Amino acid sequence: MSQQLSPFTKDQLLPQEERLEIQRSKQELLLGIPKETQHQEKRIVLTPDAVAALTAHGHRILMEKGAGNGSNFTDSQYNEAGAELTSDRSKVFSCPTILKVAPPSLEEIELIKPQSVLISALQIKTRNKIYFEKLAAKKVTALAFEFIQDDSGNYPAVSALSEISGIASILIASELLSSGANRTGQLFGNITGVPPVDVVIMGAGVVGEFAARTALGLGANVKVFDNSITKLRNLQDKVSQQLYTSTLQPKYLLKALRRCDVVVGALSGSNRAPVVVTKTMVENMKQGSVIMDISIDMGGCFETSEVTTHDKPTFEKYGVTHYCVPNIPSRYSKTASISLSNIFTPYLLNIAEDGGIEHAIRMDKGLKCGIYMYHGIITNKSVGSWYNLPYSDVNLLIF
Repeated sequence: MSQQLSPFTKDQLLPQEERLEIQRSKQELLLGIPKETQHQEKRIVLTPDAVAALTAHGHRILMEKGAGNGSNFTDSQYNEAGAELTSDRSKVFSCPTILKVAPPSLEEIELIKPQSVLISALQIKTRNKIYFEKLAAKKVTALAFEFIQDDSGNYPAVSALSEISGIASILIASELLSSGANRTGQLFGNITGVPPVDVVIMGAGVVGEFAARTALGLGANVKVFDNSITKLRNLQDKVSQQLYTSTLQPKYLLKALRRCDVVVGALSGSNRAPVVVTKTMVENMKQGSVIMDISIDMGGCFETSEVTTHDKPTFEKYGVTHYCVPNIPSRYSKTASISLSNIFTPYLLNIAEDGGIEHAIRMDKGLKCGIYMYHGIITNKSVGSWYNLPYSDVNLLIF
């Protein structure tokens, strides 16, 4: 009699240990949202609709009165959404989780309770060593939203704000051409019988893509320069239109700058933006033309650039109008706030479902990328290298 073959191996027939799911208990969050004090920062991290969604899930939100005014959200809207309002800043900063757009000032760090969780931007180039030392002394766990990655490895918060910056760069340039102090009286738009406005965009990333989309939509002639052929090809595909594209060769760039009415600088680098437009190149540009240096927060890609503010956004040099405001999305604070809020709300709900930030960063690798300080220990290599501070790999601290 032939032996019947078993569909199982000998090892599979032996008793196996039972694998149980790690128990996760939902945590109710107490979030503190203070009023932004950084110069010209008008955005807020959660809209009233987002607050309503969070409070409906049983979370508490303590807000400083007037926190949403810069984005045209009133205290009554937040109150109706379920937020608790107070005039006491110290009470807001005593919450176990602090939500901000701009990083806290040194005075605000003094108000934060030990072992708190801070979720905000980091703006690494504008910080100093004392900032990290003060956070470390409080054993804070700090998360920078510009470092958070999605499943595709992209940075959703950076991309959202870059989209705004790209669109805004063309809209602001059109205003400066028509009504600026050094105006040429030109109108964006393909008017019959009138030569269109010429726009040069340096950088084929998210800012460059949305600047190109907007300029093309307004009927401009657009030329895009970038040293990445892949980025240029992707931009061509995304705008579904044939564009003049080129690598950053001085000969072709100089020719394009001489003819253009608007040039948008949206280049980035590892430490600072590369300076690709020299003073001589700016001198050869048309009188009344406009430079939009979107890379100014990383040093700028024009040799003639100087940081400006929303109060006085432009200056003239060699007959060319320069716009070098580092925080363009704050000009469109309501749109930027809604965009950030759409990103934050799902993350906050997931953090609560996972049982708090400690469990959430174990489950979500993209969220873990946002951690630059864990219980007072710096976990971001860029921060450690930039400020010559000791740092540890976050994966060695979180098991």
